[in-house]
Amino acid sequence: MLDQVQLIEDKEQIRFAVIPYDDYLFLKEMLNDPEKLADYLDYLHMQQVKKEENGRFSLAHVKKELTL
Repeated sequence: MLDQVQLIEDKEQIRFAVIPYDDYLFLKEMLNDPEKLADYLDYLHMQQVKKEENGRFSLAHVKKELTL
């Protein structure tokens, strides 16, 4: 999302950002519904965590860490 943003400058300062209409509708819906916004932010957080993780853990490793 927001990978197709057009910035409009006036006197060497950015004044406006133009985004695709579908992105606008999506953002409008998210900002008007706190539950959907919270869900979306959770989703973005999970995606970030996935990028930062170096791999997966075996079931044996998890059990050991949790002392199960």
